[in-house]
Amino acid sequence: MSAREIAEPYPFVSTDDDATTAALLLAEHQLPALLVVDTDEQPYAIVPGSQLIGQLLPEYALADPPLAAVLDDRHLDDVPEKMAGLTVAEWLPRRRFWTPVVGPDAGVLQIAALMARAHSPLVAVVERDGDRTQLVGAVTAARLMERLIGGS
Repeated sequence: MSAREIAEPYPFVSTDDDATTAALLLAEHQLPALLVVDTDEQPYAIVPGSQLIGQLLPEYALADPPLAAVLDDRHLDDVPEKMAGLTVAEWLPRRRFWTPVVGPDAGVLQIAALMARAHSPLVAVVERDGDRTQLVGAVTAARLMERLIGGS
């Protein structure tokens, strides 16, 4: 079975899009990761939701989890303000995430190995036409697991 056969349409955002809009897309569609494309709609990054959440937390909460345990959630009230006016590119973690990408003819084993190696909940599927790349869709970990263990 090829990537083309198991890829599904997957919502994406551009590096220039509003960060709050991107966060709402992630939440409303219950996505495991944000698929980010550049201004030419070329895959730019796949960032797991957990890493994006980390971008919203105060630095001390990440540096000292026991301290975060004794503080209440009032410290999260400024999250919307923290994101206001940011683009997706500005919101993304400084650490650039490798974008796992396969062509439409990639096999399940190749996709699974790439997903595992990249620690990514999805792999982008792209079709190359000369020097242009078009996003076909994505293979999610859930879809791949379904294929590997024989689900519906």
